[in-house]
Amino acid sequence: MRQRFTARAVVVGDRAGTVVPDAVVDVRDGWIEWVGPAAEAPARGDAEPVELPGLLMPGMVNTHSHAPMVLFRGQGEGLPLDRWLQEVMWPREARLTPEDVEVAMTAASAEMLTNGITTSVEMYFEAERIAAAVGATGARALVLATLIPMPGLPPVEEQLADAVRLNECAPDDGSVEYGIGPHAAYTVPLPVLREAARLTREHGMLLHLHVAETATEGDDLLAAHGLSVPSLLAAHDVLGGRVLAAHCVHMDDGDLDLWQEYDVAVAHCPASNAKLASGVIRLRDMLDRGLRVGLGTDGPASNDSLDLLADARLAAAMARLRERSATALTAAEALWLVTGAAADAIGRADLGVLEAGRRADLVHVDTRDLVFEPVGDPEDLLAHLVWSADGRHVRDVWVGGSRVVADGRATRVDADALRADVVTRAARLAAG
Repeated sequence: MRQRFTARAVVVGDRAGTVVPDAVVDVRDGWIEWVGPAAEAPARGDAEPVELPGLLMPGMVNTHSHAPMVLFRGQGEGLPLDRWLQEVMWPREARLTPEDVEVAMTAASAEMLTNGITTSVEMYFEAERIAAAVGATGARALVLATLIPMPGLPPVEEQLADAVRLNECAPDDGSVEYGIGPHAAYTVPLPVLREAARLTREHGMLLHLHVAETATEGDDLLAAHGLSVPSLLAAHDVLGGRVLAAHCVHMDDGDLDLWQEYDVAVAHCPASNAKLASGVIRLRDMLDRGLRVGLGTDGPASNDSLDLLADARLAAAMARLRERSATALTAAEALWLVTGAAADAIGRADLGVLEAGRRADLVHVDTRDLVFEPVGDPEDLLAHLVWSADGRHVRDVWVGGSRVVADGRATRVDADALRADVVTRAARLAAG
């Protein structure tokens, strides 16, 4: 199948912030074949025309999410992370059923798609249920089999074996990929982390864990071992391979040096870091060191949104405040952190940028709105996209050339029915 998309402009999703006015994107069998100005486009031939009044951008990549936590959205308001987890989240999660997770993930996946997020990294229970939910909506996901010693869960050895089994059975169409998701060094024993890292290296899987989210979470480990968490992970052979660390807020120069040495990618979650008062990441320092960084929403119970455009704006604002510089993070870089840079952070060179040879995950943003005016130069569209727009401006979404959002609504699932189902299940879980 061939398609020709024409749009007011194409935002490529690269670090330079390339914008192509009056643009064409040619797609064949779910892959991008050509991108450029309409005046230079090859003959359309038998391609299906898709004419769009707004701009096209890449499907956004959410590098850190616990999306089924839509069941707990807004709960535990005002608590710091440790109390939020121990007093509110973990007791309610202990009552989850596999069906709860699948329904919640389906609803959250549809919500993300309508906000232009086509791929998410999901760290949560019931990996196969999460994959089924993503299959229902037509999105993509990198599903991390949860690794945490908790009552009611299988022993960690079984959790590890299950992750490897899932990886071996993953589809080869780029829709679902499996990895291992140890919660953190302060909740998962170091020998278990070491074994998880060995398995991910052996099987080419992603290892994803929380690191340095709060200022005090590593205090006990520091007292016991005399090392920061990043140094401890390096000393216990957890780094190396394909590692993605979430948050990384409280890191000194030595920690960043280790991340650079081992090419550890970072999932930066500005909204949850702000809501839970965890701190402000050294984003400019990371980018200047060449670290791979992408933005994540975190879970919708600690954000409480699944809107990466809003997070891009917040990331830019927080970086500028931290550095006291209006150039600390440009609009081009902010958008790159949810597109090309995010894809790079999770090791997916087939996603995140609108260029030939990548998958046709496309987002149509309606620019017929005052927030997109005035436009003197094409780059103004980029600035408006970062500083003025949000998920509500997304009108249509294609994943692999297949339309999964039309006129702001998911095409493959009943979002209204899912919302009602989530309300009922959330009430049961809150009641105990």
